[in-house]
Amino acid sequence: MAHFFIDRPIFAWVIAIVIMLGGGLSISQLPLEQYPDIAPPTVKISATYTGASAKTVEDSVTQVIEQQMKGLDNLTYMSATSSSAGSASISLTFTAGTDPDVAQMQVQNKLQQAESRLPQTVQSEGLTVTKGGSDFLMIVALASADPSVTGTQIGDYISTTLLDSISRIDGVGDVQTLGSGYAMRIWLDPALLEKYALMPSDVSSALEAQNTEVSAGQLGALPAVKGQQLNATISARSKLQTVDEFRNVVVKSDSDGAVVLLGDVATPELGSESYDISTALNGKPAAAMGVQLAAGANALSVGDAVKAKLQEMEPFYPTEMQLKNVIAYDTTPFVSLSIEEVVKALGEAIVLVVLIMFLLLQNLRATLIPAITVPVVLLGTFGVLSLFGYSINTLTMFAMVLAIGLLVDDAIVVVENVERLMGEGMSPMAATRQSMSEISSALVGITLVLSAVFIPMAFFGGSTGIIYRQFSVTIVSAMVLSVLVAMTLTPALCASLLKAHDGKTPGAQRGFFGWFNRTFERASAGYERWVGVVLRRWGRSLLLYGLVLVVMAVGYMNLATSFLPDEDQGILLAQIQLPVGATDSRTQSVIKQFEDYILKQPEVESMISISGLGMGGNSQNTARAFIRLKDWAERGSSGQDAASIAQRATMALSSIGDADAFVMQPPTVRGLGQSSGFDLQLKDLGGLGHDALVAAREKLLELARKDPRLQGVRSNGLDDAPQLKISIDDRKAGAMSLSTSDINATLSTASGGTYVNDFLNQGRVKKVYVQGQASSRMQAADLDHWFVRNSNGDMVPFSSFASSAWSYGSPLLERYNGNASLEIVGDPAPGVSSGDAMNAVQAIIGQLPQGIGYEWTGQSYQLRLSGSQAPLLYGISVLFVFLCLAALYESWSVPFSVILVVPLGVIGAVLATRVAGLSNDVYFQVGLLTTVGLAAKNAILIVEFAKHLQEQGNSVIDATLIAVRQRLRPILMTSLAFMFGVLPLALSTGAGSAGRQAIGTGVLGGMFSATALGIFFVPLFFLLIRRRFGRVRNANQSAPTGDA
Repeated sequence: MAHFFIDRPIFAWVIAIVIMLGGGLSISQLPLEQYPDIAPPTVKISATYTGASAKTVEDSVTQVIEQQMKGLDNLTYMSATSSSAGSASISLTFTAGTDPDVAQMQVQNKLQQAESRLPQTVQSEGLTVTKGGSDFLMIVALASADPSVTGTQIGDYISTTLLDSISRIDGVGDVQTLGSGYAMRIWLDPALLEKYALMPSDVSSALEAQNTEVSAGQLGALPAVKGQQLNATISARSKLQTVDEFRNVVVKSDSDGAVVLLGDVATPELGSESYDISTALNGKPAAAMGVQLAAGANALSVGDAVKAKLQEMEPFYPTEMQLKNVIAYDTTPFVSLSIEEVVKALGEAIVLVVLIMFLLLQNLRATLIPAITVPVVLLGTFGVLSLFGYSINTLTMFAMVLAIGLLVDDAIVVVENVERLMGEGMSPMAATRQSMSEISSALVGITLVLSAVFIPMAFFGGSTGIIYRQFSVTIVSAMVLSVLVAMTLTPALCASLLKAHDGKTPGAQRGFFGWFNRTFERASAGYERWVGVVLRRWGRSLLLYGLVLVVMAVGYMNLATSFLPDEDQGILLAQIQLPVGATDSRTQSVIKQFEDYILKQPEVESMISISGLGMGGNSQNTARAFIRLKDWAERGSSGQDAASIAQRATMALSSIGDADAFVMQPPTVRGLGQSSGFDLQLKDLGGLGHDALVAAREKLLELARKDPRLQGVRSNGLDDAPQLKISIDDRKAGAMSLSTSDINATLSTASGGTYVNDFLNQGRVKKVYVQGQASSRMQAADLDHWFVRNSNGDMVPFSSFASSAWSYGSPLLERYNGNASLEIVGDPAPGVSSGDAMNAVQAIIGQLPQGIGYEWTGQSYQLRLSGSQAPLLYGISVLFVFLCLAALYESWSVPFSVILVVPLGVIGAVLATRVAGLSNDVYFQVGLLTTVGLAAKNAILIVEFAKHLQEQGNSVIDATLIAVRQRLRPILMTSLAFMFGVLPLALSTGAGSAGRQAIGTGVLGGMFSATALGIFFVPLFFLLIRRRFGRVRNANQSAPTGDA
């Protein structure tokens, strides 16, 4: 193949140009994102049961739906919450790689089977099934410069005008209003109802009858009387629109013309639809919307589209409100910045690699040949990514940087060999022909081995499998293209570009290059002597190798583990939790102190706080905040990174009265949990009941606070709160001729509020709620002010048939995989990896009572999965390499001389990672595999030649020594090219640097030790194995004198 292209250089160029064109065109088509869809797809079911307690919601809604969710394909885990705000939410998480649309459709089908068993009010409010995560891509706040504008006004503007147009943007999964719009609130006065002998249900019925649309047809509709001259539409009742119209609704009328209007027994008011949540931006009232990404959508393009839409709508905001857009929280700048940084590293790598080649080849023409292959292969690789439907993300770009060092290798090997032969007096054309016949099999072997290392990665499952696949496909396609170019374009270039040497000795003799060459010659003569020593004293050398194995094994076992390194994303999350039963006014004063501290920090750009919104559920004693930090360039000094700021804030805010405030980083991968750190579900497996589970959780939190490896361990749910239990004596009620349904309806409307129907406000349909006025539902005794009408028309007070007592109950009940559970989250202490923190938690759980179990969820589940997969992955990769080599050399023994080199690379990777204080995460695993491939590649270069020389009749020792002398230069060139290629990654700073350092450090260390130790051990292994197993032709060769 190579000979064909040596004679037809233009043909070789055409192939290269076609590859480059294909890749160049595909770059513009490839989407940009931080990570591919690593997070497993989730489908969420939401239902509302107004006024119900958490227990009622769990028993009548959550469990009914949960029991139907069986037989779903690829379901990994299912979590559910039922809150006392009357909402049920069930989250189903599927295996990574499942089609979210299919999953959603399956869930919808199962939900339909359960729907008929749900309470009527739940069915009428509607159930929603959405796909996509629960975390926010961005939070857009609207704030007003006018202090008289309230949060509800802004919230109403968002929910009526902006919400729909933002949620229709392609790729937006869901938009959550953080604030509230208007609703018609009918506040009932129990004393006036009793005076007119009315019940709340009478008010609801009157509203249902009079606030409605009637379709009354047409005058003169067909068939008509002959000669009819008139045709007109009849309009009768339509929905009410103003507070005055509601006031005049007739609730009761007598035959003598006396009427009771709604205004006589209640106060209608245009109020908030929900009073649960209030939002403040930098301490001023605001309203916001949280934009969530749809499953499989591209974060960057959705973020840009949302910003463009807001820009487009801003001129049309109502002028009297003086609104302006503020992006209070945004995860997208980090994505584009970290991609930019990797591209920069890619550029630096190319420059460094070319410089190293020039230093070692000392000939501009010769350096140009491998340099030309870089754009050809890189562009070609983008083309392959496009074919596979991949995107340009940090992982594929990391793989590109790794590939640079690898792809010049093939070209370097070719050029170096041609140069060496030309130095022996051959013409460029003859030298190229001779060289290609010598090293074609080595090139194919190297590609096979490196591909063999990376191909098994592509077949792993779960989120780690997706990460591996990005690397695998990118590197393997770069390797295959690289060998293709080395067989076609490189020989053609060598034959046409290189000039014949005029003198005998290659390379310069004067200046810097002269000094370099003389030093290199001395070093390589010394190297050859040392190899001779190693070969003679093979016993001691093997002892040293044994020591390396032990150090490697111990080092690897003791490495800290984590899933992915935590990145400084330029944003922080905060959670504020007050004691049980704390009211909104107490929460607001804590938020005020929190804001004062955060906004004084020089690194903070803006902050939005949302009171009433909890991680687990909404209640008056919780709040969340989203903090946006200044640009990375403005906080370059130490202690200004997100992790340090979060830690300082958590420590400083621990002094706020009786509230717990935690400031944390968002998770590395969007969609895996709500914060970085660990996440587990404590489960009641033994049916011990809610109290036992809560007691176990308290014990776990108490032990965790004492453990130095853990920090900020907290429960994500809400603590049990005081509850007023009302008991109705059905016998007394029956004796008083009361109907049970009237009692239930009065109770639920008076304190819980009832949604009746809709009305029109500024041309938009909004809801109407009936509820007791605030003063009639503040104390337990207020219940006695409510009356129920019996069948004789008498008004009977609640006190005559109902009693109340105080008890405790949970405002938020959680379930996980069908068992009652409590979610616990926390962070590792500084310097402790998430894997070690998880082991600490496991040890604590071992001390909990029997019947309490646990399961990891979110990012922690993926970490456990990736940790268990890694050893299998290494094993399969090494086996694949062995099989490829056996096929290549047609020998079972020779491959061992290559495989035995692998630990020499691993020890460097382990030690470098250890010294840099990094952990064994997914990037380290990829780096380790790359090291395995590279260590094997160096060995192939020596073994291939030595075997070739031995077959030509040299003794094993001579063959080995000639091979090491000849191959030293190309081995050092390829290794240095690779090491300088990954150097920009290992030394990087700025956005996304944690990931770049994690991958660069391991590979750099591994390559260094693989080269430094490998060049001595490979000849030893080759010699010993050929001795033991080789079919040797020369019988009279001297045996090495062993001193072992």
